[in-house]
Amino acid sequence: MPESLLQLKNISYSYHNLQAETPALSRISFHIDVGEFVAIVGPSGCGKSTLLSIIAGLLSPEEGTIIFHNPDGSLHYPKIGYMLQRDHLFEWRTVYQNAILGLEINHMLTPENTEYVLSLMRDYDLYKFKDQRPSELSGGMKQRAALIRTLALNPQLLLLDEPFSALDYQTRLTVSADICHIIRKSGKTALLITHDLSEAISLADRVIILSKRPATVKRELPIRLSLSGDSPLAARNAPEFQDYFNLLWEALSDEKK
Repeated sequence: MPESLLQLKNISYSYHNLQAETPALSRISFHIDVGEFVAIVGPSGCGKSTLLSIIAGLLSPEEGTIIFHNPDGSLHYPKIGYMLQRDHLFEWRTVYQNAILGLEINHMLTPENTEYVLSLMRDYDLYKFKDQRPSELSGGMKQRAALIRTLALNPQLLLLDEPFSALDYQTRLTVSADICHIIRKSGKTALLITHDLSEAISLADRVIILSKRPATVKRELPIRLSLSGDSPLAARNAPEFQDYFNLLWEALSDEKK
């Protein structure tokens, strides 16, 4: 199996209306390896969410190519899980019914798949709440339920569009650590968009820095922390952490100038 799951080659995209054309992305190229956790940072409005929409197949690039390498050697579009800023759980369904929604829609409610969902709920302290409504859960528990719903379909690639931004700071730290652990334990490949530089450093194997709009890849920064272990919270105490933070801060500060 090829080492890279995803390759983007010279992806460009513009938004159009009757008055003007607004370039969003300009010749974006990078790859994501199988099992890698990559974070993307960049100035507000630079086109990060647009890039995720293109990778998910919701938008078509005006220029460039996206190549996926599947385990069987084929080039068909892989299964993609997309986790948004909000959990989007339905209040009229229980937590468990929300978690299996994708399985229902895709006619995949097999005993094996439903047991996998229940095992995830047991592992991440949601099983005893499975028959409750989303409004009875904390914000962090809702996000864990949303991730379990996403993982239920066994996606090859997870796209995470600022999934912790709606949480308060303390909950955000805890939930981001939990979700990172879930993703890494499952061996999934993940691409995270975030404005939080500390979050990017503590969660990701590599950080891609985008320029202001129209976005280009300004730099790719591999993250190697000596205290990462199993906890993104512990990673913030690594001696290299501040150096990485300063590098990212300087790169983004140059864009603001």
